[in-house]
Amino acid sequence: MEPKSCCGVQRESIEKFPEPQEITQSKTFSKKRHIDNLITIPRGTFLMGTDDEEGYKLDGEGPVRSVNVDSFAVDRYTVTNEQFKEFIEETGYKTDAEQFGWSFVFHLFVSNQIKKDVIGSPEGTPWWLAVKGATWEHPEGIGTSIADRMYHPVVHVSWNDAMAYCTWSGKRLLTEAEWEYAARGGLVQKRYPWGDKLMYRKKHLCNIWQGEFPINNTGKDGYLATAPVDAYEPNGYGLYNVVGNVWEWCADWFTNEHNEKKDNPIGPKIGVERVMRGGSYLCHQSYCNRYRVAARSKNTPDSSTGNLGFRCAIDIH
Repeated sequence: MEPKSCCGVQRESIEKFPEPQEITQSKTFSKKRHIDNLITIPRGTFLMGTDDEEGYKLDGEGPVRSVNVDSFAVDRYTVTNEQFKEFIEETGYKTDAEQFGWSFVFHLFVSNQIKKDVIGSPEGTPWWLAVKGATWEHPEGIGTSIADRMYHPVVHVSWNDAMAYCTWSGKRLLTEAEWEYAARGGLVQKRYPWGDKLMYRKKHLCNIWQGEFPINNTGKDGYLATAPVDAYEPNGYGLYNVVGNVWEWCADWFTNEHNEKKDNPIGPKIGVERVMRGGSYLCHQSYCNRYRVAARSKNTPDSSTGNLGFRCAIDIH
C-alpha cells in the first residue's frame, strides 16, 4: 500500500523559528500523582516492525527484526491537559503554537465564527486548517476551551514542547523501539495491542474514524475527537490508548532505513523529522490505517496539530 499523509501536516512554510526556552526540573509539582501513573516494562526481546500486507513499506515499517530492550517505566496514559496545565502554570512556558500564533485544526471542528481566523491550508490535505490562536488551551481556536477535557490528552504540542515537559517532570520521551515494545503489550506480531481483529464482538477498542473520511465521522466508537486518556481497555502491560486517540511523539529522528543495532536501537543522530507512533482519532482504513502497532509517521519538531500528543518514560537502573 502507498502511504497517504492525513496526519503529519507540518509548519514547513514558516521561516522564523521560536527561540529555545530554558526549563529546569520541577521541585514542587505533584510527584506522587505523576509517578503513580508509571508502569514498569520488563526487559525483553520482541519482533519489531511488520511485513504485513496492510503495512506501508515506504514508511519503513519493515522488515521484521529482533530487538532487545532494557527495562524502563512508562506512563500508563498520555499526558493530560490537567498535567500540562500544571507545567505551564509553574514554568510560564510558551508552546511553539503560541509563539507561532497558530496551529493545525481539523476542518470539521472549525466553527463559522473561527473561520475568519484561518490563515491557510496545506496543499494536498485541505482538511487541515491553520487557525490563529489554536493552542493546547484553545484546541479549536480563540474562544474554545479545555474546561471539560482536563482528563483528555493534551494536543497542539510540538516535539519541542514535549521535551520541555519531560525536562520539567524528570522524565523523557520513549525511543521508537521502547514505544512499540510497550504498545504490543507482550503480544507477538499482532496488528493491534489486543490482537489481529479491529473489533471484538462488535465492540470498539480504540478511538479512530468511522464513516467517510474526511467529511463524515459517525462517532460510533463514542467520540468524534479526543477521548479521555483512560477510555477503552488497556493492553497487556496496562497502557491505555496506545493506538488511536492521539499520535505520540517519540525521541528518535525518523528514517526509513533501520540500523543493525539489536540492543536498544535509536534513530539516526541527525534528521529533519521526529517519529510519531500510534495513529489518532482521524485514522481510517480507507485512507490512513496507521493505528496499527507497527505503523509509524513523522513530523518536524516544531509542528503541532489537534491530534498529536505524547507520553513519558523514565530509566530504571
